[in-house]
Amino acid sequence: MQLTKTEEQIMQYIWKQKKVFMKDLIECFPDPKPATTTVATLLKRMQDKGFVGYTLFGNSREYYPLVKKTDYFTNHVNGIVKTFFNDSISQFGSFFAKDTNMTTEELEELRKVIDEEIQRKKND
Repeated sequence: MQLTKTEEQIMQYIWKQKKVFMKDLIECFPDPKPATTTVATLLKRMQDKGFVGYTLFGNSREYYPLVKKTDYFTNHVNGIVKTFFNDSISQFGSFFAKDTNMTTEELEELRKVIDEEIQRKKND
């Protein structure tokens, strides 16, 4: 399941802070700040989607992530690979290496990461 852009913005802040109250979430937005009811609605949707939970402190809710950032990102990338690259990681990797503005140094670093992962999998 995916988040909207605004939900992702809120999720980024929650992932960064680990636990956060609504007033702190509202503060993370640029001016003009969204209405409390708007943020509450977004948080309710995010709860329904299984992305956030909360602990009640009197009338205040402290929100926390239920989904790890890496898990969400992995799922998102896998969706892109499936949708745009015929479910082929090789096509995705080829596009990534050829059609982006990666420098030689970035490509060499990527190769190093891939080589290390290949070695790790061979040793498993």
